[in-house]
This record gives sequence, structure tokens and C-alpha cells, in this order.
Amino acid sequence: MTRSLRPDLRRDLYAVGAAALLVTAAVLVGRHIQDTSRTLFVDWPPLLASWGPHLGPGTPAAVLLAIATVAYGPTLAARLPWRTLLPVTWGAATAWICSLALVDGWDRGIARRLTTRYEYLQVIDRFDDIPAALRDFTQHILLDSPDNWPAHIAGHPPAATLTFVLLDRIGLRGGGWAGMWCITVGATACVAVLVTIRALADESLARRAAPFLVLAPYAVWMGTSADAYFAAVAAWAVALLALAVTRRSLWWAGASGLLFGLTCYLSYGLTLVALIAVAVLVLGRHGIRERPALLVPLLAGLAVVPAAFTLAGFDWWEAYHLLVTRYHQGAGGIRPYGYWVWANLACTVLITGLATAAGLRRTGAALLHRRTATLDGAAATRLALLVSAALLAVLVADLSGMSKAETERIWLPFAVWLLPSCALLPHPRAWLMGQVVLALLLNHLLLTGW
Repeated sequence: MTRSLRPDLRRDLYAVGAAALLVTAAVLVGRHIQDTSRTLFVDWPPLLASWGPHLGPGTPAAVLLAIATVAYGPTLAARLPWRTLLPVTWGAATAWICSLALVDGWDRGIARRLTTRYEYLQVIDRFDDIPAALRDFTQHILLDSPDNWPAHIAGHPPAATLTFVLLDRIGLRGGGWAGMWCITVGATACVAVLVTIRALADESLARRAAPFLVLAPYAVWMGTSADAYFAAVAAWAVALLALAVTRRSLWWAGASGLLFGLTCYLSYGLTLVALIAVAVLVLGRHGIRERPALLVPLLAGLAVVPAAFTLAGFDWWEAYHLLVTRYHQGAGGIRPYGYWVWANLACTVLITGLATAAGLRRTGAALLHRRTATLDGAAATRLALLVSAALLAVLVADLSGMSKAETERIWLPFAVWLLPSCALLPHPRAWLMGQVVLALLLNHLLLTGW
């Protein structure tokens, strides 16, 4: 068995080496472009970050949690009852995200993240009359429009901003509550992914993926970013769809449609989650054949949020076209496509880790029906199809030219679906160690921001 794995491990290392070279090239070429023409608008390309080695109150907790999870995570994931594993995974992911955020301290790491001039909390007072704000939303998207929205408000449909408006209305005011909302809800994305893998592929693969989802390097950007919250909503939409088609449940189908509709009104780019949904429908096609009525509540639920916002006076398509104009009015119109079209992929390597590069190599092998010596080939192939759909969504987003830079944050909803490829890797503790070292280095050497 050991000898049969050696060629696969060698190919894994080739994939890791290629990914490391891609990141190195993105850093060196990006540094040259930024120094000579200053058109990247990032201080530490390809990431929106600046060099700033530092320690903080979250450092000891992050190191201890990393060591404990690497040492005991794979064993616990394999042995815990499924109903216990899910909340434990959520708790561990939340702790990992919080500890990394607190390396920068409570104020900079969490409380102030969503209060900067680009962020949602800056416009809370402009939503005192929510219906009026929705009717006039598109009138403030362009840079030359009166009282134009800050970048993140203009760059997203209003459900994103309304989330923080409603948190404020129920008394959870300020950046601290908003930050903890994004962290706590965002951490549930890993649970949704596990539920999906178990429903569509295999429980053992879900268990193997759990530690990798907990200790993912993208946790650096999960705390604190609204995109973490978006990632969770999108992930649960997919998970509920997986439960609907495997359990033939009309209720899960309706709930999934509702969340898919909400997802599209949180971020325009998350319409690409439809590609992952298609993979779910393909994998669960037998359930749909046996109960075609599942499509009725799915489509009905999908229509609820768009109908509500349209009746309130918000035109999604008009807003999207205005956003494209706004994007090219700002840094997006200056940042060179020729660099970011491949440097964005280097960002993806950094947020998903080198283990994921090896996992994606194994994903390709699984799709070609190359079975490993330890994993069931059919389950691995089903997992590979799901991961490949997420990778396709990333590539489409990349080629669109609407994601030039900051993809370490923007692509979080897709990144969570790439990590499960690590379940196909042998020797999980060795790969996990590489993941946590990368996350700790990124968090302690760079000052990230958006």
C-alpha cells in the first residue's frame, strides 16, 4: 500500500510546488508593477495588505488551538457521533477565526472592521426609512451621483446593508456586534459543507474534511468580513438543496430556494453559486426523478426575496449595470486585467492553503476514475464533482474581470467548497500542519484590510 501511494504523493508535491511558484510570481511581478506604475492599488500584492510583523492577544490562543486541532482533530472527527461533530466543528472554527482576528486586538481586529469609510455601518442612519432607501438605492451607486454610497454598499445589493441595519434596530449596535455576527454566522459555513458532503458523497469523507475546514487559512479573512456571512448563507442554501434531493423533502427544497434568493441579494457575484447548485442537482438527480415536485417549492422559495425587493422598488438588474459602471470608475477600471487574471488565483492559493492545491490534484484524478488505495472511488468522484463546480465558479468569476484584487475576501463563498478536496489526501496531520503554519504567518506578518 505504501509503495502504491508514493507516485500519488510525488504528484501532490508537484502540485504544491506549482502553487508555491504561482504565489511567488504574483508577489514579485506585483511588487514590480506597483513600484513602477502603482496601478495595483494594493501594498503587498497580490493581497490587499501591508507588511507589519506583529503579535497580539490572540496569538497564544491561535497557536494552542492549532496544535490541539492538528494533534487530535482527525481522530475526534473520525470518532465523534455525527450530531456532536457538527457543533464541535462550528465551535472550533469560531474559536480559530476569533483567535486570528484578536492577533490584531479587539478594536482593530473585530470592532472597527465594519465601521471604516467603505463599510456598511457608515450608512445605518440613511436607512431610517427602509422602503424609501430601497426605492432610491440605485440613485446613489455611481461615483458622480449625489451622496454616492461607500464602496461596499454600492458594490452589493441592499440585503447586505439591511442585515446590519436590522442588527442595529434590535439593539446589536456598533462594530463589535456586527463583527461577531459575521464571525459566528460565517463559521457555520463549514458545518453546511460537511452536511452537503455527507448527503451527496460519504460520511467518512465529510469527517476527513472537517479539520481542514476548521483550520483553513481563509479564517484570516473570515474575521471580520461581511463576506464570511455571505459565504454561510450560500453554503446553507447548497446544503439544504442537498438534503432536499437526498431526502425528497419539500420543506428543505423551499428553504433552500429562499436562501438562494437571499444569496443573490447579498452579492451580485454569488449568482455563480448556481454552478454548485447544478452539481448538487446532478448528484441528486435520482431524488428529483422520484419526486419532481421538489422543484416547485425550490422555485417558489427562490422567488420570495427577489419579489420582495422588486415590490419595494429595488431593480436588481439596473443596480448591477450601474455597479459595472461604478467599478470601472474606481480602482477596478485601472487595475490591470493581465496581472489580476492569474494573480487572483495566487490569492486563492493563500486563502485555501497548499494542501488544497494537492487536494485539487487528487480531485482531477478522482474525476478520471483513478482510485486511491484507501478511499471509495465512487464517493471520491462525487466529492470531486462538487469541488470542481466550485472551482469552475472561481474561474468564471476570475475571467469576468469584475474581481480584480481583494479576492482573498470576495471569493470566501467559493473557497469553502475547495477545502473538502483535502479529504482525499493521506497523512492529514502533516497537511494540516502546513495549513496552520501558513495561516499564522499570514496573520502575524501582514496587516490585512479592505
